[in-house]
Amino acid sequence: MHTRLIDVRQYPEFAAAHIAGSELVPLHTIEKACAAWNRDDTITLVCKSGRRAVTARETLAKYGFQNLTVLEGGVDAWSAARKPLVSLSRKPWSMERQVRAVAGSLVLLTLLLAFTVSHYFFAATAFVGARGQDALQKYPQIAQFLAAGSAVDADA
Repeated sequence: MHTRLIDVRQYPEFAAAHIAGSELVPLHTIEKACAAWNRDDTITLVCKSGRRAVTARETLAKYGFQNLTVLEGGVDAWSAARKPLVSLSRKPWSMERQVRAVAGSLVLLTLLLAFTVSHYFFAATAFVGARGQDALQKYPQIAQFLAAGSAVDADA
């Protein structure tokens, strides 16, 4: 019999900050993972604030585990008590950073297409870089450029 500290958060949360020695077992995988565990082990469950850990405790209790505790307040309370947390050196990008990277790539791609294929791709750049109609209202020169371009295309 030994003691286990199980973190039931998702990988990005765990990578950002976790308690040293904790094992990552995301809540949605706990039923499958617990099949290999000793039912007599003492298990302390932790998540960000404690709610997911309570759900994990209920799930594990259904599978015959009895020595279960939940770290009250989770990692938030641990951090507030100024206890040490560990972070992984390779952290995944936050959702906001991923969205910004994709939007920036789309702006670069549409600008490249606008200069090499058709000036109409400037409209796509405006829609990605700002918010569609807001961009055309905010930057009337884009609308003028597109209007002038369509007259040139009509002549060709």
